[in-house]
Amino acid sequence: MAVYIDVIVDISVSSLDRIFQYRVPEEMLDAVTVGCQVSVPFGNGNRRRQAFVVGVGNSPSYDETKIKDILEVTKAPAATGQLIALADWMHEWYGCTMAQALKTVLPIKKSVKEVKRVTYFLADREKAQQLLDKSRKNRREKARVRFLEAILREEHLTKETVTGVLQISSATMKAILQTGVIREETSQIYRDPVKQKLKGWQEVCLNEEQQQAVEGIWKNAAICREHWTEESGIHLLYGITGSGKTEVYMSLMEKTLSEGRQVIVLIPEISLTLQTVSRFYDRFGSQIAIMNSKLSAGERYDQYMRAKRGEASIMIGPRSALFTPFDRLGLIIIDEEHESAYKSETVPRYHAAEVAARRASMAGALVVMGSATPAVADYQKALDGRIGLHRMTHRARAGSRLPDVQVVDLRKEFRMKNRGILSCSLQEAMEHCLKRGEQMMLFLNRRGYAGFVSCRSCGYVMKCSHCDVSMTVHHHHLLKCHYCGSEQPVPRVCPSCGSPYIAGFGVGTQKVEEFVQNTFPEARILRMDRDTTSGKDDMGRILQTFSEGGADILIGTQMIVKGHDFANVTLVGILAADLSMFAGDYQSSERTFQLLTQAAGRAGRGNRPGQVIIQTYQPEHYCIQTAAAQDYDSFYSQEIRFRQMLHYPPDRQMMVLLAEGESDQEAALAVKKLREIATEADFDGVEFIGPSRASITRARDLYRYTLYMKHQDSKELIRLRDFLEGYLKWSQQFQNIYFTFDLREQ
Repeated sequence: MAVYIDVIVDISVSSLDRIFQYRVPEEMLDAVTVGCQVSVPFGNGNRRRQAFVVGVGNSPSYDETKIKDILEVTKAPAATGQLIALADWMHEWYGCTMAQALKTVLPIKKSVKEVKRVTYFLADREKAQQLLDKSRKNRREKARVRFLEAILREEHLTKETVTGVLQISSATMKAILQTGVIREETSQIYRDPVKQKLKGWQEVCLNEEQQQAVEGIWKNAAICREHWTEESGIHLLYGITGSGKTEVYMSLMEKTLSEGRQVIVLIPEISLTLQTVSRFYDRFGSQIAIMNSKLSAGERYDQYMRAKRGEASIMIGPRSALFTPFDRLGLIIIDEEHESAYKSETVPRYHAAEVAARRASMAGALVVMGSATPAVADYQKALDGRIGLHRMTHRARAGSRLPDVQVVDLRKEFRMKNRGILSCSLQEAMEHCLKRGEQMMLFLNRRGYAGFVSCRSCGYVMKCSHCDVSMTVHHHHLLKCHYCGSEQPVPRVCPSCGSPYIAGFGVGTQKVEEFVQNTFPEARILRMDRDTTSGKDDMGRILQTFSEGGADILIGTQMIVKGHDFANVTLVGILAADLSMFAGDYQSSERTFQLLTQAAGRAGRGNRPGQVIIQTYQPEHYCIQTAAAQDYDSFYSQEIRFRQMLHYPPDRQMMVLLAEGESDQEAALAVKKLREIATEADFDGVEFIGPSRASITRARDLYRYTLYMKHQDSKELIRLRDFLEGYLKWSQQFQNIYFTFDLREQ
């Protein structure tokens, strides 16, 4: 009986986003399953395309003579039924093609050659001794003698030892195997991305707040298995920096594992370092698999397959770890849930928290989101009772308390003729810190050597030739665009007027490092930014060196303030608090508050008191004041009023339409036309903002325009999106424009 499969072809064209049917040749029947990938002949030219199997049956959907045979079953991990259902939901909710959704839920796109270890074991000692005695009498069997002496002594030898150390040929080994004195065993060796010795976990007694959080969350576990709802299934763990959220996570993980269920722990990529995951390894050891972008293809494949085969019960990684093929999922933890890294910037533009909630509802699992600075939208849900709320208001470590915070007005420093990077207060605090033999961190919310290069004679700014953004100086002589990656040397004279007075403006991490080294020549300094952590193990090496006391000062960008715990750090200096405050985004104040609070939380985590100095030109701004006071509730009350007044999320749901095209005029016309069509249609209550140029008006040689749409109900915005996409499929007017819809509920 013939077997037919329904497939989604890997083509990101909405007009072809539907199911196609193919026939399976008899010799491939055993290899085809729902969720696997196959190669198929597609279209009139029978071009070879990859496709995802979403159904298997015995009945053709149309004329059997027109159905083509598949070409090959791809050797790649197959998606589970739950992940296919999740992809279908993402396809509907985020407006991507089904192929794009399926590729997203399959983090491992192809198989990688597995590493095998061959070991030879002694099977019959008496017979082996007899064979050795016989071989010693034959001068031609010296290799056999070497092997038999070694196997009798060691009882087992790896193939690497046999061929490398003993220098035994494969022919000799084949002959010895035929005698039956040894047996050969083959086992798989997993490439381990965590090359460290476990310290061993020491049991920690949870304090009262931690215990209340664990009990409050866990009492809903049984309810979720039977009837999952947001109220019982999703929990916000709001705890100040150093309050011991990780211990709460691990206690919940242990309870989940004891029930035979599995755990996914999401950590922002920027925080996914050896120091961060080592505490989980110390407690759970080989039960853990890990995923991140710096693993080799082989390491990623091995970690994925360990989870798929049930050899690991915990997956730790960034948002892609959410698609681990666990079939008994019981708990999803989202650490630092406020991080923007959980929102995908590529299609499908999903948010990990939304997808986690959907997957948890399918599996009857708990979702725990933890943060010292929760996203405003999530905190509102918790206050409204739509999700659980659990507070931890004290630091867990005995003797540790929140640091003292001082805000320095840089306007006053300027009037005092201080033109340096460090304020007088910060420089004095650094001197005292160094004298006490303590460590400090200097945080700057940017990278590179200087902000931009400008001519002092005519004001010309060096911009990327492909994007409408200024370029940044790196290593004194190189200009880089942080959007398209293009590079060019720093000019010696102004390209516009020929003046030699062209130089970098602004402050970057390299410039800070040089200034601090000149100011404190005896200090040992480490710098951590994207330029110093480009290698696979660079970030872990820098953090390990600093943790072991190998440096006095750590200078860096956002990555140094993401969840790290250094007991000897007593001073944190925030050099440019304003840089993220005026980013032209309704969330800029929220992100600034979160960054400053998280940075301040690195100080005083040991037994010694901590000090934080925030340097700013806007000391009166509420996000600066509330961050200095470590007062999230005060920040939230002011921020939510601002959102409600201007109808920004979470008060309204918002969708952004981005149009990109090679023609500036055509891109502008396309967005204007779509607004006119949407306005004339039946979508009551939708507010429109724009169209207008995007904040980055040109990127990678494409002109960019945006249209913002707001409504109280996200489903109405999805209906509007589907209506506009339907119009674009039907219309031939804007074939040269690329449109992206981004639903924002945060």
